[in-house]
Amino acid sequence: MAHFAELDENNVVKRVIVVHNNELMDEDGNESEVKGVGFCASLFGHSDWVQTSYNNNMRKQFAGTGSTYDSENDVFISPQPYPSWSLDDNFDWQAPTPMP
Repeated sequence: MAHFAELDENNVVKRVIVVHNNELMDEDGNESEVKGVGFCASLFGHSDWVQTSYNNNMRKQFAGTGSTYDSENDVFISPQPYPSWSLDDNFDWQAPTPMP
């Protein structure tokens, strides 16, 4: 099964849906994200969808509601847990004081 994240106008994830792998197959039998986006668009009427991986095999981490998709770096970023936390170069949130 494949997972697709629906994005709003600010690239924030609104929801994640599951799509059967058969909907992703191209003419050569290979999975295609474009085919999956097309399938989601046919169901919901817009193409603001990005594939995400439950196993974190693509785009850094699995997209969840409230995550942000950074299209420049092609990663999903979790919501900031606290205002004082900062995003590091690996797109992980870091506390202002390291754990002891």
